[in-house]
Amino acid sequence: MSDDDMSDRTGNLRWRLREETATAHEALERDLAWEQRIASLEGYRGLLGRLRGFHAMIEPEIGRALADDAFFAPRRRLALLDADLRHLGLSEAEIAALPRPEPMTLSGPAQALGALYVLEGSTLGGKVIGRRVAALHGFDAEAGAAYYGGHGDQAGALWRSFCARLDEAPEADAPAIVATADALFEAMRLWLCAPAGTAAA
Repeated sequence: MSDDDMSDRTGNLRWRLREETATAHEALERDLAWEQRIASLEGYRGLLGRLRGFHAMIEPEIGRALADDAFFAPRRRLALLDADLRHLGLSEAEIAALPRPEPMTLSGPAQALGALYVLEGSTLGGKVIGRRVAALHGFDAEAGAAYYGGHGDQAGALWRSFCARLDEAPEADAPAIVATADALFEAMRLWLCAPAGTAAA
């Protein structure tokens, strides 16, 4: 790799995010053991319940801190989790009563982008899980696996527009964006891998 190529990568926020959050991201993927979790219908339902609690905590905070609903609204996935859980037999009251982690406060748009980097990345990666869920349980993005269906045909366009937003971020915001993404990967790991019934992490 040439010095120019290395310089481009060093100064690219997406590259920095990938590099500096790699340890936390890999720990989440390792400890989640998603193939074991979704092997049974009970395990799949439990995983969706934990994800629902996490999104119920973080999505409103991202929306508040980012203060750009036109950008964030298409990226919300809480309603998809609710739809999947209803399909799996949970009532509205049971869904509302699912545990969620302690609130995570985001101070402004930079931290919101860091948190959104984690959620947007999980949308892309989740398609692999969605295909496995379909093979095991017969669910699809229309019924039972809407969350793992991600943004459907819009996934690529939404990811590109998110990357464009990252590219526009001031250099001074980079440390906050990276630190928040790293912290959210770890918070997600602790929450999703906590014992069933845990109310806060």
